[in-house]
Amino acid sequence: MKWKQIPLGPLQTNSFVIYDGTEWIIVDPGGDGEKLLGWLKDENISVKAILLTHAHFDHIGAVDIVRDTFKAPVYIHEKEAEWLTDPQLNGSGLFPGIEPVKAGPADHILSSKEKDISLIGIYLQILETPGHSPGSVSYYWKEKGIIFSGDVLFHGGVGRTDLPGGDHETLMDTIHEKMLSLPDETIVANGHGPVTKIGKEKEINPFINGFGW
Repeated sequence: MKWKQIPLGPLQTNSFVIYDGTEWIIVDPGGDGEKLLGWLKDENISVKAILLTHAHFDHIGAVDIVRDTFKAPVYIHEKEAEWLTDPQLNGSGLFPGIEPVKAGPADHILSSKEKDISLIGIYLQILETPGHSPGSVSYYWKEKGIIFSGDVLFHGGVGRTDLPGGDHETLMDTIHEKMLSLPDETIVANGHGPVTKIGKEKEINPFINGFGW
């Protein structure tokens, strides 16, 4: 089982693929749908599921083209189920010059009761990680020591909280209680920029290293 980082879309949002042979899971297919689709077909890949960390426009731009092509179910937290179809909620309707982004309704709505998911032989823990957005979730692949966390924690930074549903205090609580409790060697596969590690962020991240670690 392996994983790969693929920046997509105008904001170069990190999409991540988790794969075993030609069976793949895609986390946050953010854009460049035709390019992504061409590459997947060239590699003879079969996408089995689309996991969304949250439903901001830069994370959902290629959802429908991938889903329609591979009949792959889309997973999103219940608090953001309506965001896929609403540009005002997903943020694309808030910025002049950005074409409104929509996707069809998700196929699987994650509730707070769902703590894990098993796909293509991979077991992922589902962690609710709100703050950047109310329905943000992170997928923790404990076996490989990696968490696919969307826009919660970055290398040297944290997610913005000035979009609808964002809350800085909630985000900081999430980072402290959910992210920093993971082993220091855990890889943080985040939504923008380079991947990092929990231990590294405890040392260098100015937003969180005041917690006394």
